[in-house]
Amino acid sequence: MTNSASANARSKEPFPHAGRAWTTLALGVLAQTAGTVFVFTPAFLIPLLSTERGLSLAEAGLLAATPTVGMVLTLVAWGALADRIGERWVISGGLVLTSLAALGAFFATDYVGLGLFFLLGGMAAASANAASGRVVVGWFPRSRRGLAMGVRQISQPLGVTIAAVSIPTIASAAGISPALIVPLGLTAVLAVACAIGIRNPPRTAVMPTDAAPVNPYRGNGFLWRIHALSMLLVIPQFTLSTFGLVWLVSEQHWDPLAAGLLVGVSQFIGAAGRIGVGVLSDRVGSRVRPLRWVAILAGASLLVLAGLDAANWAGAAVVFVLATTFTVADNGLAFTAVAEMAGPRWAGRALGLQNTGQFVATSITAPVVGLLIGAVGYPLAFAIVALFPAVAVPLVPRKDAEHEHFAA
Repeated sequence: MTNSASANARSKEPFPHAGRAWTTLALGVLAQTAGTVFVFTPAFLIPLLSTERGLSLAEAGLLAATPTVGMVLTLVAWGALADRIGERWVISGGLVLTSLAALGAFFATDYVGLGLFFLLGGMAAASANAASGRVVVGWFPRSRRGLAMGVRQISQPLGVTIAAVSIPTIASAAGISPALIVPLGLTAVLAVACAIGIRNPPRTAVMPTDAAPVNPYRGNGFLWRIHALSMLLVIPQFTLSTFGLVWLVSEQHWDPLAAGLLVGVSQFIGAAGRIGVGVLSDRVGSRVRPLRWVAILAGASLLVLAGLDAANWAGAAVVFVLATTFTVADNGLAFTAVAEMAGPRWAGRALGLQNTGQFVATSITAPVVGLLIGAVGYPLAFAIVALFPAVAVPLVPRKDAEHEHFAA
C-alpha cells in the first residue's frame, strides 16, 4: 500500500470515543498549563524579589530556576507511576501537591523557604508533563494523534502567557504573596476538574495486566535517536526564546514594547505551527518525515537570521517569526513518535525521559549561548546554533516505528 493510500485509510478509521478523548485532552492541556504557570511564576517575580526581598539578580535568577530543576528530578518517576496506575490520579494528584507548594510559598518569609517550595512545586508540576502525553496515544487513533499532540503542545506557551500577564501586574500592585494566588488557584481548581473529568484510556483490552512489558529501548535505537535529536533541536528553540527580545532591541534597534509584542506573536504562531505540523504528520502517515523537514527548516532559518543580522537586511520580523515557528514545530512530532514506539506500558517513562533530556539541554543553552554571543556576536552565534539542527537531521530515523499495541 502506498503512503497516500495508507494515510487515506487511516483517516477513515473509527473513532468511537471521540467525545471522551477530546474532553480528556482538554483537561490534560489545562492541567499542564496550570503547572506551567507555577513553574514560570518566580521568573516573573524577579524584579520584585530584588526590591521587596533584597535579593541580588543572581539570587533571584537561581530562585527562578528551582521549579525547572524540580521537574528534571521527577519527570521519569511520574511517567513510571503513570505507566503503573494510569494518568488520572497522577495528573490530579500532582496538581494537588503543586497547589500545596504554592500555598507554602505564599506563607514563606525567607529566601530558603521560597526556594524549597518552588523546588517542590516543580517536582509536583512535572506530573502533567509526563502523563498528559499518554492520554493522547491512549485515546486517539493514529490518524489523529499528530493533531492531538500538537494541541497538547500549546500548554507551555499558554501557561507562559498567563503568567506573564498576571504575575507581574499583581505582584507590583499587591506584593509577591498575593501573586502566588494565581498558580495556587489554577492548580487547585484543575486538580479537582481532572480527578472528575479525566478517564484513563482502556488498556486491559490491548495488553493483559499480567503480561511482561517489553523494554522498547532494547534492541532498537529508535527512541534513543529521537531523544538525542530532540535535545539538539531544543537548543535553537531556547536560543530564540531567550535572546530574541534582546537581539531585536540591541541589534535591530526595535522599540522594547514592539519587540515584546513580536516575541509574543511569534510564540502564538509557533503554537499554531505545532498543530499544523501534527496535522501534516497525520496526513502523510509518518512522524519522522515531517520531523526531518522541520529540522532542515530550523537550521536554514537560523542561517538566514544570521545573514540578515550580519548584512543588516530588512525583514527582521518576518524571518524571526519563521525561525521561531520552525524551531518549535518538532516537539509534538517527537513526543508522538516516542509514545507510539514505547507502547502503553512504557510511554510514561519514555515521555518523562524525553522531557528530561530537553530540560537538561535547555538549562545548558542559556549560559553557553550567552557566552557565545558575548564572544563572537549575534550573527556568528546564530550560525553556530544552526549547526545543531544540521547534526540532528541524520539522526532522524529513516522510517516510523510503533509498538504493536498502539498501532492503528
